[in-house]
Amino acid sequence: MQITAAIVPEESGSFVIDKLELADPRPDEILVRVMASGMCHTDLHGRDGYFQTPFPAVFGHEGGGVVESVGSGVVAFKPGDHVIMAFPFCGKCPNCEAHMPSHCMDSMKLKGSGTRADGSTLMEKNGAPVYSAFFQQSSFATHAIANQRFAVKVRNDAPLEHLGAMACGVQTGAGAVFNAMKPSEGDSLAVFGVGGVGLSALMAARLAGCDPIIAVDLQDSRLALARELGATHTINHSGGDDVVAAIRQITGHGVKFSIDTSAKPAILREAVEILMPLGTCILLGSARKGTEFSLEMPFLQDGRTVRGVIQGWSEPQVFLPYLVDLMMEGKFPVERLMTFYPLGDINRAAEDATTGRTIKPVLRMPQ
Repeated sequence: MQITAAIVPEESGSFVIDKLELADPRPDEILVRVMASGMCHTDLHGRDGYFQTPFPAVFGHEGGGVVESVGSGVVAFKPGDHVIMAFPFCGKCPNCEAHMPSHCMDSMKLKGSGTRADGSTLMEKNGAPVYSAFFQQSSFATHAIANQRFAVKVRNDAPLEHLGAMACGVQTGAGAVFNAMKPSEGDSLAVFGVGGVGLSALMAARLAGCDPIIAVDLQDSRLALARELGATHTINHSGGDDVVAAIRQITGHGVKFSIDTSAKPAILREAVEILMPLGTCILLGSARKGTEFSLEMPFLQDGRTVRGVIQGWSEPQVFLPYLVDLMMEGKFPVERLMTFYPLGDINRAAEDATTGRTIKPVLRMPQ
């Protein structure tokens, strides 16, 4: 079928809106009419060659929409179902078998190859392949193909344009708190970088009863929103003050948990240095391969932990409906992070995300 999609013709190129041909769903796949797709920095990293995705390519991995048709072997979905397209996983490796699909050992291939697992592409232009299975969906398009294992059915009364963004950024931040940290009431937390991921973590920390919750960022507007969403303290990192000393002054002994969303070595170092003994720092930001940072070994010997978390350690079929319920109950207002753009304004959305003018761009698809 013919669809409209945002194509990146070459590494670091601009998005170009064009008509493409989309394959029919296979027996285990569903065809989704995409209503809206969140834009994540991961999409921009894909555009800029972080993942070795071939070009031309269609990105997008936070799609929400309505099922239009299903393959002959699909039983869990039917036309009209509302779905979020979540991250892919093989289902067979040791981590998948241990109910940790977020750390699937084949995840990078499934996310970034631009093809199905068997090497086939989903989209083409004039008979030539367009690499279009980014995160096995490529949701910067009016329609997408998703394997039934990676789609999550959600309640039909939830606004679809608010849901796609939960598939990665929101799930990553909230899951880092709920699933990886599992804080107790009164545990201290600092979040470095309060964009979409950091604010999602902050909102989860508020629900978990963390106190204090310290937000660190460069932009006063984001710090003001962090206050409204649950931060007890805010620090503007551009002020020239010693952030580590400022946080230790607030807590007296450092924090039990910290999160870095920047993926900048100097900031990650600060997020580790503020930990109390037995504290844990979680890296959520995405860096280029080869990026390194250093620590003093004696500092770690006091029981501190530094770990990376992908996709919030989530089992999407369980965790995403839980987050949707929290949103519908008014406890997790993810819509406050979002700014909406028509698909045709995708390059403006990307620029606004890069400069920080927008926290969470969401692209509305032409219908």
